[in-house]
This record gives sequence, C-alpha cells and structure tokens, in this order.
Amino acid sequence: MISLGIPEIEIVQDSSLLAERAAGEFARLAGEALRTRIRFIVVLAGGSTPRQMYARLVSAPLDWERIHFFWGDERCVPPGHAESNYRMADEALLSHIPIPTGNIHRIPGELPAEEAARLYEEELHSFFRGMPAHFDLILLGLGGDGHTASLFPGTPAAREKVRWVATVDHRLPPPPLVERVTLTFPVLNAAARVLFLVSGTDKAERLAQVLHGPFQPDLLPAQGVKPVNGSVHWLVDQDAAVMLPKQRLGEG
Repeated sequence: MISLGIPEIEIVQDSSLLAERAAGEFARLAGEALRTRIRFIVVLAGGSTPRQMYARLVSAPLDWERIHFFWGDERCVPPGHAESNYRMADEALLSHIPIPTGNIHRIPGELPAEEAARLYEEELHSFFRGMPAHFDLILLGLGGDGHTASLFPGTPAAREKVRWVATVDHRLPPPPLVERVTLTFPVLNAAARVLFLVSGTDKAERLAQVLHGPFQPDLLPAQGVKPVNGSVHWLVDQDAAVMLPKQRLGEG
C-alpha cells in the first residue's frame, strides 16, 4: 500500500541491486498504467545510478510505443555532449528500444538557457493540453548539497511557484559549471509517483538531513518534493543509508 504524503524508504545492499530494484519498479508501474490507460509518462534523471537502471530496462518487455520520456533537468550543452543527460539516457536505453522519436521530449540544451526553458515549457503545456502537468513517474537523485534535479539551495528556481520550467545560472559546484534548465516544484509535486535513487557514502550525511532533519527546503531543496496527490519512494543503498535509523534491507 502506498501512503500519500509519507515517504517510503527502502534500503538495498548495493548500487547494483538498487539499479535492478529501480528498473523493476519502473516496469511494474508502466505495466500497471498501460493495462488501463493509453500511455505512461515518465521524467528521467541524470547520473550514474540511473544509467545502471536504464541499462537494465532495455530487456524489459514493455510496450515502448506508449511510453513518453521527459527530463527533469538538463545542462546547456549539445545533445551529443558528454555531460548531456539526454545523451546518457539515449546511450543506455533509448537507442536500444523500439520507441517512436515523437515519444522523446528532450530539453533543447544546445540553445540559450532562457529559450530552452521557454520551448520546454511550451512543449509540456502542449503535451498536457492545457491541464496541469501530471507525470506517472518522476525519477530524481540527491546532490551532495541537498539539491535535486537542478534545484540548488538558495536559487530562484528552487523558489519558483508558478512556472513549470526554470533556468539556473550554475556557478558553484558540483560541476560542470554551465547554465541549466530544470523542472520546478509545481511539476514535481503534481506527480503520481516520485522515485529518488541515492547511492554512496558521500550522500549519507545529506540523506539523513533531508529525511530526518529540520524542514529547510531553501537549504535542502530535496525536502520540497512532496507530491500533493502522489507518493515519494526513497530507494537507497547501504552506503547511503549508514546514518539513517536502522532498517532491515528491503524494508520500506
């Protein structure tokens, strides 16, 4: 049973099992959705852990022609650039599955940030036909500073209440220090399901602060992910969970 408003925390042994579990959750949610609806709409994340997950999804027996992919954020680099979130997903998953090009809705990072943000927001409004953006699944990570997507501490994008897409003038670590385009909380918090993927001891202290510390979303933007009518599932490996209250492996 999924409890709305109460985050689920699931701890697995290592990053490999985390990726396997995340792929299984993706496949389960997509399969359930497509039994009753015409499409499954997902937001992809960047990073090494999602990449492992995407590679495992290649062999999933899903109806890819009815799955639509968007991105939570993108660096302002061309789609073939090594730092492009689109490129990573394309190499690990999209180029290996039978998916129509019209189902891939990337952020045009090769354009100036403001133009890319405007075009991406226009595409979202067109896709959802004037209704609120309601994603079936949003994949997110956690940065060492508490950011998620490209919602960094203390930035205007992390305080945005109206626009669906914002630009980020990213001048502080983590690198690369290039402008970014990101979805905002009005979209993240309209999702049916948010799945955080967190791996590694370098995330342990911040994860504990986000989950069990004071609510300070301006300092820890990941705390601001609270879907109004959806659920949040934190899938973390043992290394990332070392500072959390003791839970049994696999326990939510």
